[in-house]
Amino acid sequence: MAVVKSGVRILGLAVLASVLVACGPQERPLDSYTAEEIYKQGELALASERRPDGAIRYFQEVERLYPYSEFAKRALIMQAFSYHKAKKYEEARAASQRYLDFYPGDEDAPYALYLMALSYYDQIDDVGRDQGVTFQALTGMRDVIEQYPDSDYARSAMLKFELAFDHLAAKEMEIGRYYLKRGNYTAAINRFRTVVQDFQTTTHTAEALHRLVESYLALGFTDEAQTAAAILGYNYQSSPFYDDSFRLLKGRGLNPEAKGDSWLRAVYRQMIKGEWL
Repeated sequence: MAVVKSGVRILGLAVLASVLVACGPQERPLDSYTAEEIYKQGELALASERRPDGAIRYFQEVERLYPYSEFAKRALIMQAFSYHKAKKYEEARAASQRYLDFYPGDEDAPYALYLMALSYYDQIDDVGRDQGVTFQALTGMRDVIEQYPDSDYARSAMLKFELAFDHLAAKEMEIGRYYLKRGNYTAAINRFRTVVQDFQTTTHTAEALHRLVESYLALGFTDEAQTAAAILGYNYQSSPFYDDSFRLLKGRGLNPEAKGDSWLRAVYRQMIKGEWL
């Protein structure tokens, strides 16, 4: 991103900083500076201060004093960047959205959209909390991927999309384990089924299938347990979860094989046709 990457050159602005100090910038009102001078003061503040609040003020003043200048456009995206750095995520999204509204075709538009998604992504907490923000992060990252597939940010958005997707699966697994531990097998099955059907590309699918084996065996539904183990063995035979499922079945004189006509049998048929995973 052309504007944000200019931050790398901030050290090269030391000369300007010394000049501004010599001139006593605190004794002059900001409206006596050019747009470029105020903008560069914002860059310096962003690089040298521990908190970005001072930088935000400079970038806001550029936009206020010189609203139709090229530096006003740059200052707006830098406001969004600075707000995000300060972890003021709502303000970061608002500034990014304004940038997209005013400059939808600009070269930094992909970054503005990415920054909006990132502001949600960076708020994703541990799996024990509400995951509404995770859905918003997924939506935002998908927008970046779909609208700017050739941009520098699409690759990062794809990676973060996968991580957020995995995070949602982890939440389902956590709830499913909670129900399983308390003997609420039907509720547990519903959660593990969601992982197998909706989050099958995540790292949690093998465990979800094993927990289905446990849950169905606890309910006496051996056909479903055997089918879940068959799917697990077909896709994750080297997984320790398959070893556990295999032992559970063998302990009851059963084998991993597709049986019955449950939803798992349909999944198994899809797998045999090459549509699974």
